[in-house]
Amino acid sequence: MTKKLNPEEVVGLIDKGADIIIPIANGEPVKLLDILEERADQLDGVKIHQMLALRERSYIKGELEQLKHVSYFLSGATRKVYQQAKMELVPNNFHEIPKMLKKTTKMSMIMTVASPMDEHGYFTFGTQADYVAEFVGEVPFILEVNENMPRTYGHNHIHISQIAGFVEHHAPLSEEKAGEISDKDLLIASSIIEDIKNGDTLQIGIGSVPNAVISMLKDHRHLGIHTEMLPDGVVDLVKAGAVDGTQKFTNRGKIIATFAYGSKKLYDFLDNNPVVEFLPVSTVNDPREIAKEKNIVSINATTEVDLFGQCASETVGGKYYSSSGGQVDFARGVRFAENGKGYICLPSTAKGDSLSRIKLQLAPGSVVTTGKNDVDNIVTEYGMARLHGVSISERAKRLISIAHPKFREELMFDAKKNGIMI
Repeated sequence: MTKKLNPEEVVGLIDKGADIIIPIANGEPVKLLDILEERADQLDGVKIHQMLALRERSYIKGELEQLKHVSYFLSGATRKVYQQAKMELVPNNFHEIPKMLKKTTKMSMIMTVASPMDEHGYFTFGTQADYVAEFVGEVPFILEVNENMPRTYGHNHIHISQIAGFVEHHAPLSEEKAGEISDKDLLIASSIIEDIKNGDTLQIGIGSVPNAVISMLKDHRHLGIHTEMLPDGVVDLVKAGAVDGTQKFTNRGKIIATFAYGSKKLYDFLDNNPVVEFLPVSTVNDPREIAKEKNIVSINATTEVDLFGQCASETVGGKYYSSSGGQVDFARGVRFAENGKGYICLPSTAKGDSLSRIKLQLAPGSVVTTGKNDVDNIVTEYGMARLHGVSISERAKRLISIAHPKFREELMFDAKKNGIMI
């Protein structure tokens, strides 16, 4: 008996008041979501829960009363809608999403893209494991089979006997083009590179600074990868012989991630590559698991930092832009690790050098992502401020020293005036 579904059969599997879970990035099933939107009049009180939606849709904009979007990380498709107060955003740390969904939703259905079935009856979630993989066998799955989705390894397989059905939609995967690396990015990266040793294991975030770091690591050896998102640059590090994972303490010899997002070069690298394994985010991002990698190095970005060391990484100018993601997961993980090192990076200024990103106080409306007790090192193009284990007064001095020179005197005056600095 085939499990291939037509649109009416898909809608027929969805109960009134259902909570549907959609994965991150390329796990987003375009055809299945089209079906739900086109037949919204047959649905009642359905919520779709997702991080990082890739495409603008009517239900995201609040135009379909039967179908609502609940976000756990904003994207270009959802940011404006949230700022217009037309959708919900749930605060979270990435590794807690599966537990949170279990607790707060009905977990009615998971819809995800998958690579085609193999001769043994197994599909894979391809570029994904994220917050859906651990529910295989526990929650009904409807798959959107796409021949362009790479077949991958890890805890991200599902057997045909474990699914409610599937549709087919063979479309190219969405790609993330790497941003241009600026001179400031290279200066920031050069400070971090001095701290990265042969044999370290890396978590590399999204953005031009992590890309700059990757570009400068090709002469390192025996590096490992344990990261939430796997970016393009890792392919180049493997080809250069810099990454082999032989000195990792967990998953030795393997590149570990919970999802991948980049260009076709990355997706081709992943296809049938047993060196890369995708594991659920509740494993990859659990600070206790991260800490098992004794030499873990975490590199992430923020938008502004105050003189206590608090990092606002999910708001811009006091308006919500994204969410916490896994930044705090890794900030805490490196703290628990024996030789862990964490770096949060930012250019020293914004708006053509007219605004300092290092401030006495965060902009009104800004949200603290990484707190003062979890932050390790802050890096700008003017150097690195090592904050762990030093006083508030000393933190302020070190942060002011890596601010843009034209703001340092004012920051020093404000810090003393407000009793932050001795």
